[in-house]
Amino acid sequence: MAYHVKMRNAPMIHADDRPYRKLQQHLNRQPIGFPPSRTGADIRLLKHIFSPDEARIAICLTHIPEPLDIIYSRAEPLVATRDALETCLASMVKKGGIEITKHDRQTRYANAPLVVGMYELQLGRLTPEFIEDFKAYTSEKRYGISFLTGKHSQMRTIPVHQSITPQVPVADYDRILCLLEKSNPPFVILPCICRKKKALQGEVCQQTDRKETCMALGNIAHTVIEMGIGRQISRQAAIRTIQENQKDGLVLQPANSREIDFLCSCCGCCCSMLGLQKELPLPLDFWDTNFKAALDSETCVGCGTCIKQCQTNAMTIETDKEQRSKAVVNQHRCIGCGHCVTGCPVNALTLIPRKHQVQPPENRHELNAILLKEKQHMLAPVKVIGKLAKGIAVTRDLRLLQNASP
Repeated sequence: MAYHVKMRNAPMIHADDRPYRKLQQHLNRQPIGFPPSRTGADIRLLKHIFSPDEARIAICLTHIPEPLDIIYSRAEPLVATRDALETCLASMVKKGGIEITKHDRQTRYANAPLVVGMYELQLGRLTPEFIEDFKAYTSEKRYGISFLTGKHSQMRTIPVHQSITPQVPVADYDRILCLLEKSNPPFVILPCICRKKKALQGEVCQQTDRKETCMALGNIAHTVIEMGIGRQISRQAAIRTIQENQKDGLVLQPANSREIDFLCSCCGCCCSMLGLQKELPLPLDFWDTNFKAALDSETCVGCGTCIKQCQTNAMTIETDKEQRSKAVVNQHRCIGCGHCVTGCPVNALTLIPRKHQVQPPENRHELNAILLKEKQHMLAPVKVIGKLAKGIAVTRDLRLLQNASP
């Protein structure tokens, strides 16, 4: 006979869901959390990706890539043989539930966060039900607070190449060409998951009609190659793709490390991350960027081109005392992508360094260690709520309170 078990901070769940609840709790202890949902959307998302047996196996992994033998030492009671474990892990990789890395010809396996991770890896498995559950889950306040915890963001914004003048000091980790030149192969180009999701909902991207705009490099590229999604290209082809993305006005958002393993090219109409930034009252309290746009009001003719270029609603047109229309940069919202600079027909905008420069960690391993430490601080959720409250008080922007689910 079926029965139900009630767990703290979670909805009533069926006994058959217990592997998924345990996996949710396991993933919630990772650097990028996976908090319980009041609606059960967390369990439904996991069911889309894992079978019950795969959920049990996934609990034997961590966010640190490990070889098969170490995972087998934990999973041995759950599988018949070492080969059976390897087969199960391969199935989980194919479904975008876990990631792999290649080191000294040895495959290593690790848990993937929901974002950036399992969600993006559902590129070939998107369904209307998954999209609905993902939206419901990520709209909950509990998920939002968990995702925003910490001083460092999982991604960051770097300026488009054409917006950087010779007079502006720019570190190599903020130069897209330097990042690509130093990146480890392979290089895989992918359709944008956010644009594909919008297309399935009947919405067309307003920024570009190109599909293959996002990129996996190095370790994450090994995962998508194993999954059979995306298209492997050369380093030079990767550079040409990013140059096209810049021409299309897409915002460059790589992993927040000096050694990048993914590079998103985002638009304000489709991208979930830019959508979050537009919803937050003070997005820069939760986002790393080293630049901002500066306006020469004497040169500006108020044409409004910068408003069309901006993907975060940071530009407006106002009328001065002489009844002249001038652009205004909202520094609370500007993420320093540089597209307003390249689009200005009279060169009234420039990109300048922010006062406090952020140097990203060396690689994803270091970033995860930082994120986990920040997350484990006992006051981490309180700090997030404090930042949000400050942002609402400063900007008087109440949308976040009105739109978030309980």
